[in-house]
Amino acid sequence: MTATTIRRATGPLILGLGILASAAQVAAKDDEDLDAAYNSGSVGSDWFQNTSIGGYGELHLILTDDSHNEIDFHRWVLFINHRFSDKIVLYSEFELEHSLAGDGKPGEVELEQAYIDIAMNGGTSFKAGLFLLPVGTLNETHEPDTFYGVERNPVEKNIIPTTWWEAGIGLSGSSESVSWDVAVHSGLAVPENYKIRSGRKKVAEAPAEDAAVTGRVTYSGNGFYVAGLAQFQGYITQGRDEVADATLIGATLDATIGAIQIKGLVSSWDIGGAAAAAAGADEQWGYFIEPSYKISDNLGVFARYAEYQDYTGSTTDVVTVGVNYWPIDQVVFKADYNDAGGEESFNLGVGYSF
Repeated sequence: MTATTIRRATGPLILGLGILASAAQVAAKDDEDLDAAYNSGSVGSDWFQNTSIGGYGELHLILTDDSHNEIDFHRWVLFINHRFSDKIVLYSEFELEHSLAGDGKPGEVELEQAYIDIAMNGGTSFKAGLFLLPVGTLNETHEPDTFYGVERNPVEKNIIPTTWWEAGIGLSGSSESVSWDVAVHSGLAVPENYKIRSGRKKVAEAPAEDAAVTGRVTYSGNGFYVAGLAQFQGYITQGRDEVADATLIGATLDATIGAIQIKGLVSSWDIGGAAAAAAGADEQWGYFIEPSYKISDNLGVFARYAEYQDYTGSTTDVVTVGVNYWPIDQVVFKADYNDAGGEESFNLGVGYSF
């Protein structure tokens, strides 16, 4: 192991050890109670009682003005969760994209989440494993019945980049109106063009030369949800370039006043080093604002304006207007018109969660 590798790992390692020490201290206090519960048969005596299954799916029809029309069963997702005790829970999530996966097929089968969550004292919890990062408006909660629009907004797709999961450890806590999250986890490994989305290695034999640290603070109350987030990674290329530190910052807003809801996000990457600057990818940013109006409990309309600058250095503005219809809370039919830098489409979708 080189001195450079040791230096890269030192900061995240120290923070990670601190998180682990805190979790171990609380977990140790509960060992006797947990052992007693298992020995008595009060926990895990009925596997089905302690295991829950859920998921979601979404089908999209994309109609363009250049006859490149497409129908796609975009996602089928299955959640399997198991409660080992009152304080220890396993969460997992499997996803099939684009219906077919394998050699020459368009889709993928992916493990998006598989982590242990341990409830600690004072409203704090510890997690370890594979989990979704606490960034953006959609990354942790993206069931189709929870957001407007057939496709997910382009800022979170290209800049955040949703859906984004890593492996690591984290702590979360909350009070009456403020919550916080901090995690030490595997980092991105961007290619030479510094495309952020392509840097996700999805913890599949991924390079681990450099870790990342992500934090978020959230305020919620009186119909308002406001969050600020930050992430730092010392080498976003996992050591390929001598200097490639990367900082992500962002803020989100979700405000509801009667039948009116306003969502918004702003996020930006600042990537150091001559290689990123030469590629024109050292600054990547985006934002969107999305007002919506609930005509009734079952029908809502929305408009969204988004603008982003990605790894190419070019800026794209996207306008989307549409409607959602929920026959019941967990089933939604969607229709929208989308103009992405002059590329127009009319989109239809159906989604559900269970």
